[in-house]
Amino acid sequence: MAAAVCAPGFAADPYPTWRAWQAAAPVHWSTEFLGGAWVVTRYADVQMVLRDPRFAARRTGAWLAAETDKESRHPRFRQLFARAMLFLDEPDHARVRRALQQAFSPEAMRELSCHAEREAGELCDDLAGMERFDFMARIARPLPARVIARWMGLEHIRQDTFMAWSEALATFIGAMQPTRTQMQDAQDSLIAMAIKLEGVLDERRHHPRDDLIGALLKAEAEGLLQAGPEVVAQCAMLLFGGYETTRNLLGNGLNALLRDRAQWLRLQAEPALVPSAIRELLRFDTPVQYTARRVTTDLILHGTRLRKGDALMVVIAAANRDPEVFPNPDVLDVGRRGGSGVSFGSGAHVCIGAALTQIEAQAVFRTLLQRYPTLELDDAPGVAPRHPDWVANSVYRGLASLPLRHSGGTPRSEGVRP
Repeated sequence: MAAAVCAPGFAADPYPTWRAWQAAAPVHWSTEFLGGAWVVTRYADVQMVLRDPRFAARRTGAWLAAETDKESRHPRFRQLFARAMLFLDEPDHARVRRALQQAFSPEAMRELSCHAEREAGELCDDLAGMERFDFMARIARPLPARVIARWMGLEHIRQDTFMAWSEALATFIGAMQPTRTQMQDAQDSLIAMAIKLEGVLDERRHHPRDDLIGALLKAEAEGLLQAGPEVVAQCAMLLFGGYETTRNLLGNGLNALLRDRAQWLRLQAEPALVPSAIRELLRFDTPVQYTARRVTTDLILHGTRLRKGDALMVVIAAANRDPEVFPNPDVLDVGRRGGSGVSFGSGAHVCIGAALTQIEAQAVFRTLLQRYPTLELDDAPGVAPRHPDWVANSVYRGLASLPLRHSGGTPRSEGVRP
């Protein structure tokens, strides 16, 4: 297969590449993914791989960390990656997931929904005197950081520190061939995060609180989670995942809506479509473009021999635009019916925080639609639309900035609650 993922222009629009691969063959070999990996892009194959135990997640974390500058790698970096639920298989995955699931109760989600609405309202209040602003800086980054910090009881951590940690990890994970600097920055960030979390965990063991960390410590006391690195790894994973996916969904989603004005206007006219619109925005421009697995046994897939230990890249973004499942897949349709995207994964490893991410997105989009209906991309009059400022990251698709403008908003006291 011709090299394409590292080509200029891929970050701006990866979908022609995924479409070409999908049309060419069901299984490809690519040397662009960390030295070589098989690639699957079709919806049915992506679903199968994500659900089939012959394709393991356990070694993925070690693989990400092991390929870059082994001599300078800190052992805790690899340890924390390997202990996170994202990189565990059965029976450890089920055990850890059961422990985390206790924190994702309907009551907790209702409370977080109210909190997300308040945060969205407060952040939008701050825009009232601004005709122009950067959506990523003013809302997309701070809102998920505030929500996940509140839920974990980490409000004392500076937002800019937490966001810098997260973005260093995202840069490392999303690099096709991580540099030594990227690895070092990610290592420093994850270890700094772990040290901070260890201090919080020690304090909470003596002074319990009813929050996410409290739930994890309860699971530790019950023997569901192992004390030490396993608890810290789950905290770090939730802190990172709760921020990274949501901020990119907010940015990608609003960018797509404002570039297709008819869809933005339709949501204003039919606000009940917001939940389905979020699902469609996830499908249309997913924040997580692909994930990885390891083959656990020799097997044949579509006539191609895969050997034990081979890496397999599972292209979620391509599956979400498979024309066999989604009619007119390159068209954004906030009222789309039928078909379920795989942006949150599938099977045992489906994203545990999917509901929270959707809650936050609904809060933001409802608030913007109600209070800033004239919102638009900040393009100069009479000039071609500004090109989006995409981050050069092949895994986590997102915007570095999204300049917007509006001609006035509705004061908070006059807003209509969803």
